[in-house]
Amino acid sequence: MKTLRTLKSTVSNEYFPAAAVLSGVVLFWALGVYGGLSLQSTNQTLLTTITWLLFVYTAAVLSPVAGMLAASDLIRRWLRHRPQRAGTPAGNAPV
Repeated sequence: MKTLRTLKSTVSNEYFPAAAVLSGVVLFWALGVYGGLSLQSTNQTLLTTITWLLFVYTAAVLSPVAGMLAASDLIRRWLRHRPQRAGTPAGNAPV
């Protein structure tokens, strides 16, 4: 039961969606670096190769965008929850 509560609190955490997307992007690129040339070493039909290349191209274009959005969201949330400077009333923080 404690594991279920821990899982629920982790998934409902406000940082979880952005952290999950950023982890997925990092994992995608790490696996891409590791197995990037595997398509060239197998005999595939032309249609299969073109379809796979279009999928990889789409993922390669969209994953940095998703990663940047996730990283900026994590930074924004972290900055919002940082303690205010000493002597600065809440809501009157300098920009």
